[in-house]
Amino acid sequence: MMFHIPSLEELNLIGALPAIALATWAVILLVVDLFIPKDRKQTTAWLALGGILFAFAANLLVFNNNGDAFSGLYRADAFTGMLNIVILGAAALGVLLSMDYLKRAGIERGEYYALMLLSVVGMMVMGAANDLIVVFVALELLSIPLYVLTAFRAPELKSEEGGMKYFILGAFSSAFFVYGAALIYGATGTTQLDGVFASISAALAGEGQALALLLLGSGLILVGLGFKVAVVPFHQWTPDVYEGAPTPLTAFMSVGSKVAGFAALLRIMVVGLPTLVVNVGDVAAAWQTTVWLIAAATLILGNFVALAQTNIKRMLAYSSIAHAGYILMAVAAAGTPEVANMAVQSALIYLLAYMFTNIGAFAVALGIEKDDGTGTDLKDFVGLSRSRPLLALMMAVFMLSLTGIPLTGGFIGKFFVFRATLEAGLVPLAIIGVLTSVVSAFYYIRIVVNMYLTDGSGDPAAGATSRVNWATYIAFAGTLLIGVLPVLVTALSDRVVLSALIP
Repeated sequence: MMFHIPSLEELNLIGALPAIALATWAVILLVVDLFIPKDRKQTTAWLALGGILFAFAANLLVFNNNGDAFSGLYRADAFTGMLNIVILGAAALGVLLSMDYLKRAGIERGEYYALMLLSVVGMMVMGAANDLIVVFVALELLSIPLYVLTAFRAPELKSEEGGMKYFILGAFSSAFFVYGAALIYGATGTTQLDGVFASISAALAGEGQALALLLLGSGLILVGLGFKVAVVPFHQWTPDVYEGAPTPLTAFMSVGSKVAGFAALLRIMVVGLPTLVVNVGDVAAAWQTTVWLIAAATLILGNFVALAQTNIKRMLAYSSIAHAGYILMAVAAAGTPEVANMAVQSALIYLLAYMFTNIGAFAVALGIEKDDGTGTDLKDFVGLSRSRPLLALMMAVFMLSLTGIPLTGGFIGKFFVFRATLEAGLVPLAIIGVLTSVVSAFYYIRIVVNMYLTDGSGDPAAGATSRVNWATYIAFAGTLLIGVLPVLVTALSDRVVLSALIP
């Protein structure tokens, strides 16, 4: 049997430099941390942040490198570049939020940052993967460190419970994904997305069994990735994991997992399986209708259940489920070939705006959280405008952004997602999106009312340390910049032409 040894040109290590550099640094950091004293673990945090910033700079250098790496298994294109901006931005803010928090909570250990970097590498590779096997490997690299980090506050019961639930349900989701990939391989004879696309027409022209395998395989992959992005009915893990995990990790995970999951979903559907939409009318209706029905269910459940929450972390967990529904609207719109690129661009804009807004909201929650993990109920926001006026102002803007009020990043993200949905002819889904946005205003504005219009002295917000404040300022600035100057993100997203990758 002959084995092909790829050339340096086929490897294209420069195209994959951001992920390679960060993976290498994460391994080095594990070793370096052994020589850092226990009372100086913030050195490890600064080293981790340095690695993230280097990867960010490398990503900007190769942003326009539109090509393959590792013999076509890795796509180094503008789509990957923009995803990396969101993922690395979330990781940098997550590290800033973690520095003082881990020390306050008495869980400051260097492996926290190495595990976070490894998870970031998994997210980056998952967004760039051009092969179903690579997607699976990246999915596991993303998930396993998060299982450990979720239970990082052990022996605290909620943290252990969240880590165990995340691990068990994550194992099931991985099994679904692998089975779906195997069925697609059985129908097409390849796992590489370009090859899957090239093989679909031939498969559909043959026996009906190939069509059944493709449909079943696509459905199982949707289940596997649906868990990772927390869409209904694969959302059950989200509230307990978000509440039990360390708050900085929750902030990072709420963004990073969604970015990676939706990136893989878009690549598989737009690059690997577009013929299911184009050539077979009934199948097109089934594919797109299934996705938009899941999006509608996610919007309704996430927003209505969030109304009943009294804990900010659980409320933001259900809010996160609802926002997965808005992004899934863009995935559904991508099922219409003429709108595919617009839908992909709208999803990326939404994810970037959501990154700043959601991490900012968690940063404020972290500011009022006590050392033992309590102090995150909605009543703890009462009077915050009097005790910490700047913190309250930023939280108000984050809540307005999550609602989708103009001049915030959240409004810009929703505008582009709704435009793509309407262009795809999914009017009922757009109506559901608008109505559920109105519902969401109630529980978001409730926090603003607590801060400004409810009597109370307010908590001194001891958790709002200098580094937490800096992370909050950055998130606040990003939320406003995207809202006031959307051209900053539209100029980047216009470079993303995902469907042009189809041979």
